[in-house]
Amino acid sequence: MGQPNGMFTYANSALVLIDYQPPMFAAIRSEIPAEVVELNVRALIKSAKAMDMPVVLSSVGVRSGTNAATLESIANELPDYPILDRSTMNAWEDTAFKDQVVATGRPRLIFAALWTEICLVYPVISALADGYDAMVVVDAVGGTSQLAHETGIQRLTAAGAAPTTTRACVDELFRDWRTPQGAAWRDEILKPWYLPALQELSKAHPDARWAVN
Repeated sequence: MGQPNGMFTYANSALVLIDYQPPMFAAIRSEIPAEVVELNVRALIKSAKAMDMPVVLSSVGVRSGTNAATLESIANELPDYPILDRSTMNAWEDTAFKDQVVATGRPRLIFAALWTEICLVYPVISALADGYDAMVVVDAVGGTSQLAHETGIQRLTAAGAAPTTTRACVDELFRDWRTPQGAAWRDEILKPWYLPALQELSKAHPDARWAVN
């Protein structure tokens, strides 16, 4: 549907978020702490909304009573968006979820999910098989171990997904500070909120690969 090695833009991409629920956050054991994952997911949402990009949000097991609802801070970023709850391990195998992704009309999908090795890997591989281009935001996801997370990312890249980070993803989407999208990211999200929050979290982990000065 696109050129797999080409650049993603806000005009040809949709943001797909899967299973950001308290039990999933509690089980993260990979290198990006849960609070950093939460911050990065919220930054992705804010930037997508600023660029008028479609967002698809899914949860698992809420209606059946086996899982808690989407983390409140993330759900609050999307108050007018339906949260598609499902029972399938692979979100792509849920008809309502897949239909909503298809309805965005975007050929490129930016994925983030908990956990990396399951809820991210399965739908990304399925979307690639259906002809979509996929990008995975590696610092907005986490696995139940570092090995599980790394193995999941390796499987995704082998399948053709493009790995990226939150800041790199958003900058790629607009690519020009003179655009309204670039100005909104810089003046409304990046400088007043995202960087200060990330710097504060970095103080406790100064040597971490995700930390900033």
